[in-house]
Amino acid sequence: MLVRYRGMLRERLFLPLFFISFLLLISIVVILVRDKAPAGSTAVCACEGSRGDANEVGDSNQAGEEGEEDPNDKKPPRPEHKHPAFKERISDRQRMVATQIQARQVKDPNVLKAMRIVPRHAFVPKREERYAYIDQPLPIEQGQTISQPYIVAFMTEALKLDPNSKVLEIGTGSGYQAAVCAEIAREVYTIEIVPELAKSAKALLKKLGYKNVFVRAGDGFFGWKEKGPYDAIIGTAAAGRIPPPLLEQLKPGGRMILPVRGRFGYQYLELIAKDKKGKIQKRQVMPVRFVPMTGEVQKPEKKSAK
Repeated sequence: MLVRYRGMLRERLFLPLFFISFLLLISIVVILVRDKAPAGSTAVCACEGSRGDANEVGDSNQAGEEGEEDPNDKKPPRPEHKHPAFKERISDRQRMVATQIQARQVKDPNVLKAMRIVPRHAFVPKREERYAYIDQPLPIEQGQTISQPYIVAFMTEALKLDPNSKVLEIGTGSGYQAAVCAEIAREVYTIEIVPELAKSAKALLKKLGYKNVFVRAGDGFFGWKEKGPYDAIIGTAAAGRIPPPLLEQLKPGGRMILPVRGRFGYQYLELIAKDKKGKIQKRQVMPVRFVPMTGEVQKPEKKSAK
């Protein structure tokens, strides 16, 4: 009887003990394998576990393999508004927009916003600062002028800019018009024939944080071919004729506005549109008064040989 009981006890204990031993063996094997695993496998697990956090801040590797950069992913620089001038005279700019610009039917919200942001008083000489927001052009250095706020807004609206626009400006002057365009457009390339003005405008725009404005000293008649074509071209000095290189550098579907001298010395803004097939359409939109464009445009027009 005792022998039979001992046999039954051994049979009942055998299975649990075998199962426990098997589990211990499996645990030992798992620990050994994990300790010998390459470091890269741990990194993969960490990435998988932290994917939620990476998506919250933007995964820079979504468009390509690890370590590669997608050039189309690079965001263009935008104007910074850290300079103290942006916080000065805000009510003056709001009043200027309401009474001088909106009251004359400029409606593009991007243009109105840009005119409220750009500190015009930073672009005029100290002696003219108190007049910065009145309804008229003001003198700047080198015998040039900064345009009337309404004209700046009107010309900018005529270009129909958007955040992807590339703009060419002929006649940088103080840099004010370029700054207004830069608040809306992707990039602004601006040319100034007076070297001293080009230098001072470049320094001022940099100081104000306009990283998407590029200034060059030169004759605007020839444009800036290597950076073209352009969605929009704006001229801020009156030419006797429209420079042919500017028409060539205007992208199909693009728009150009600039003052043109007519008969008897009268000037008017001319709006030029190039359709998708490259056909040019022109129309006069407003009588104006600008400083004259100088340089190549002053030379007699060459007649093509027949």
